[in-house]
Amino acid sequence: MNKEQERLKDNTWKKWGPYVSARQWGTVREDYSPNGDAWNYVSHDMARSKAFRWGEEGIAGISDDEQLLCFAPAFWNHQDPIIKERFFGLTNAEGNHGEDVKELYYYLNNTPTHSYMHMLYKYPQQTFPYAPLVNTNRQRTRQQAEFEIVDTGIFDQNKYFDIAIEYTKESPTTILIQITVMNRSQEEAAIQVIPTIWFRNTWAWGYDSYKPFIQSGSGQVMEIFHQQLGQYYLTAEGNPQQVYCENETNVSRLYHQPGSGNYYKDGINNYLVDNQDTVNPENKGTKAAFIFEVSVPAQDQVSIRLCLSQNPNYDFATFSDLVSLRKQEADEFYQQILKINKTEEAYQIKKQALAGLLWNKQFYYFDVHQWLKGDPGQPPPPPERLHLRNDCWKHVNAKEILSMPDKWEYPWFAAWDMAFHCFPLALVDLDFAKSQLLYLTKEWYMHPNGQLPAYEWNFSDSNPPIHAMITWEIYRQEKAANNGQGDVAFLTKVFHKLMLNFTWWVNNKDEHGNNIFEGGFLGLDNIGVFDRNTILPGGGHIEQADGTSWMAMYALNLMQIAHELSLYYSAYSDISAKFFEHFLYIAGAMNGLNELQENLWDEEDNFYYDRLRFPENKSVPLKVRSLVGLIPLFVVETVGEGGMQEDEALDQRMKWFRQNRPDLADLVSHWERKNAKGFHLISLMRGYRMKMTLKYLLDEEEFLSEYGIRSVSKFHQQHPFDFRLDGKHYSIRYTPGESDNNMFGGNSNWRGPIWIPLNFLIIQGLKRFYQFYGDEFKVECPTRSGNYYTLQEVAEELSSRVFKIFKKNAAGKRPLFGSAPLFQESKDFQDYILFYEYFNGDTGQGLGAAHQTGWTALIATDLFQ
Repeated sequence: MNKEQERLKDNTWKKWGPYVSARQWGTVREDYSPNGDAWNYVSHDMARSKAFRWGEEGIAGISDDEQLLCFAPAFWNHQDPIIKERFFGLTNAEGNHGEDVKELYYYLNNTPTHSYMHMLYKYPQQTFPYAPLVNTNRQRTRQQAEFEIVDTGIFDQNKYFDIAIEYTKESPTTILIQITVMNRSQEEAAIQVIPTIWFRNTWAWGYDSYKPFIQSGSGQVMEIFHQQLGQYYLTAEGNPQQVYCENETNVSRLYHQPGSGNYYKDGINNYLVDNQDTVNPENKGTKAAFIFEVSVPAQDQVSIRLCLSQNPNYDFATFSDLVSLRKQEADEFYQQILKINKTEEAYQIKKQALAGLLWNKQFYYFDVHQWLKGDPGQPPPPPERLHLRNDCWKHVNAKEILSMPDKWEYPWFAAWDMAFHCFPLALVDLDFAKSQLLYLTKEWYMHPNGQLPAYEWNFSDSNPPIHAMITWEIYRQEKAANNGQGDVAFLTKVFHKLMLNFTWWVNNKDEHGNNIFEGGFLGLDNIGVFDRNTILPGGGHIEQADGTSWMAMYALNLMQIAHELSLYYSAYSDISAKFFEHFLYIAGAMNGLNELQENLWDEEDNFYYDRLRFPENKSVPLKVRSLVGLIPLFVVETVGEGGMQEDEALDQRMKWFRQNRPDLADLVSHWERKNAKGFHLISLMRGYRMKMTLKYLLDEEEFLSEYGIRSVSKFHQQHPFDFRLDGKHYSIRYTPGESDNNMFGGNSNWRGPIWIPLNFLIIQGLKRFYQFYGDEFKVECPTRSGNYYTLQEVAEELSSRVFKIFKKNAAGKRPLFGSAPLFQESKDFQDYILFYEYFNGDTGQGLGAAHQTGWTALIATDLFQ
C-alpha cells in the first residue's frame, strides 16, 4: 500500500479540497428572477460585485468541505478592465452552440485526498478579448463553428503567461500553495498575482448573524477565524501588500441602492484597476488578498509561495522538499493504479483524465424550500417563482461534496452523469464513488415518490436509469479485488432505494401498463425526430426503444443484485425472481407479444426503432438509425450455474417460464443453456438479432467511425429521415459535429458525434456476450471487410478506436484538437489534454464542454486501451 492509499483511510485528509466551483454565476441556485432567466439574473459582469447565496467560484479554488472558507488566486495583467478572479465564458443565449467557457486551463494532477494538486492556466498578457468573443459568436449561426479564444490570435505571439497552481498538503489542515508564473513571450512582462481568501457569506440571509473575520497579523500573515473552523493563518513569503474588503454585495453598483458600507466584494478589483478607496484601511474584513507585483523576464518564471494552516509561525524551510515528496507520492499512486498501460503516452492521458475528474469535485449546496420562499434577510422574491421551477422538489436539501460534470459548463450534479463518474472514481477512491451513489438515493435527494432528481434546471426530467448497473459493477469489482468479499451493506442500501425508483418508472413512464416506456428525452437531447420531452403533434406519444431497453437493463441489474443478496439473505430470492419476470415481460413487449402492440424490432430493416403511437391506437415506426436502436446491446448479463441453483426462487421461476411461457423464453438468448464454462446468458437479444444489429454497428458507412461508435448512423447524411405530421416537416440528418438546431439550447448534439459513455456501454456489452459465446462466435468487422473476429476482439477494436481520439497519430497530431495549429504544433500546448463532452463522428475533434472529465474520464478505465 502506497502513501496516498494509506491517507485514504483517514477522511480528515479530505477536509480541504478543490471544492470551489469554476462558475456560480448563471446557475439556477442563484436565480431569483420572476421568469427563470438564470443566465442573466447573475451575469459574469455582476459576479465580481454580488455575494452568492449558495456557493462560491474561483480559479483553481479550494475550500473546506462545508465551504466556510475559500482560497483562490486572481491575476491582473495591467491591461484588462477587471482583474481575473473567474473564468469568462458565454451564456447559453450568447454562444452559437450554447454556453461555453472561453479560457484555456488544464487539470494536470490530483490525488484523491488532494495531498497534491496541479493545474495550469494560460493568461494573456494583452487585453483579454471579452468583446470579440461575445460579438463574433453572437453573429455566427448554428451551422458555423464556435469562435474560440485561440481564434482571436491572442496567443499567436506567445504573449501570455503559463500559470501553474499547485497545492500540497503537509497535513490535513496545512496546505502549501505555490503559484509559478512562466512568461512565454520574448519580452519581460509584468503581472499582479493576487492570492485571495474569503468566507462564504452566511450572515446576510437572516438565519445566522455570526460574521467571521480576517485581519492582518504580524509580518506577512493573515489571521483567519471562524467559530466552526477555528483559527487559521495565511502566510506569504516575501513582502506583498495586504488588502481587505467584505464578501458582500455592492448594491450601489448592481441595483443603484444605498449600501451599508464602502468595502464590498469588488473592493479589491476597484482598488487595483480604478485606484478607488474600496479596501479597508484597518486591514480587516471577510475577504482579503496579498498583492504580489511581479515582473517576469522573457522565457523565465517566478514562483510565489504561501501556506494556509493553523500554525502562525510557518517558515517555508521545508516547503520545497515537501512539494517534491508529495509529487513523488502522487506518481507512485498513479503508477500503481494505471500499471497495466503499455506506453507513457497512454499513462499520461489516463492520469490527466483522473486528475480532471478529481478537480471537478464541488461543494454543492441547494435547499429548494428556502430557495423558493426566499430569505428573511433579503427582499421577498417575486411570487411567480413559486411555480416556475422545481416547486415539486421542496424536500431537496443538498449540502455535500459531489462530482460535477464540468465545474464551469455544468456546475451542478446530473444524475446519469454522476453514475458514470463513479466507475472511474472507483479506481482512485472507492469510498467516494460509493458516497455519490448513496447520496442520490438519500431522502433529501430522492423524491418521496421514488424519482431521482435529474439536474437543477429541471429535477423532474428523467435520465436513463443506470444507477443499478454502476452499483453492481462497483460492487463486483470490489468483491473480485477482496478475495470474494463485497460490501454487502452498501449493495443493500442502494438496492432498497432503487426498488422504489424502479417502481416510479413503472408507474409513471409506462403510461398504458404494457411494459413499453416513454421516458422522454432520456438525456439524449436532440436524438429524436421530435422533442421527446414535450406533448407531441397530433396528441401521440413515442414508444421508446431506448427507454424500454434501459428499463429491461434496469430489471436485469436489479435481478443480479437481488440474486447476489439472496446468497446472504434468503428473503431476496423472491425479489430476484420478480425482476427476472419483469425483464421477460419487457422483452415480450419490445417484440410485439402484447395485444395491439407492434414489434419495436423492425423485421424489414433488422433494427430496433421508436414508434409513434396515435390516440386511435395506430402507430408508425420512426426509422432513424441511432443509439436508440443500439441500447438493447447493453441489456446482457451472465450468471454462473452454481449461483442460479443456490437462488431457489429464481431457478424455479426460470423453469416455470421455460415450461409455461416459451413465447417469452424464446425471445431472449438461451438462458436455460450453459456454456462450457458454466455460464448462462440472459440478454434482450438472441444471437441472430445481435448479429444483425452488429452489422450496422460495425459498418463504417453507418455507426462505425475511425474513433468509435457514432450516435446517429452516417447513412442519414445522404438519406435524411423526413417525417410530416399535421402539416409540419421534421427531419434528422447525420450531423457529426456541433448541433445545427436549437433543441435543448443547442449546446450538445446526439445526431452523429461520439459519446464516450455510450461507447463504454457498447464495449462492456460485447465483452459480456463474449463471456458466453466464446471464440467460436465471430462477426465481420468492419462490415463487408471479409475479416471475422470474436466479440472480445471487436470490443478491443472499438476500445482502440476511441482511445485514438486522445493519442498522437502518425503525423504527431491528436484528433481531439481538430485543425487548431497552436494545439497540434506548439510544445507548450500539444501534451495538455482536454476531455471534451463529445467528439466529432468523422474527425474525432473534441466538442461541447471542454472539461467534462466526468463521464469522459471513463477513458481511464481498463475498458479503453
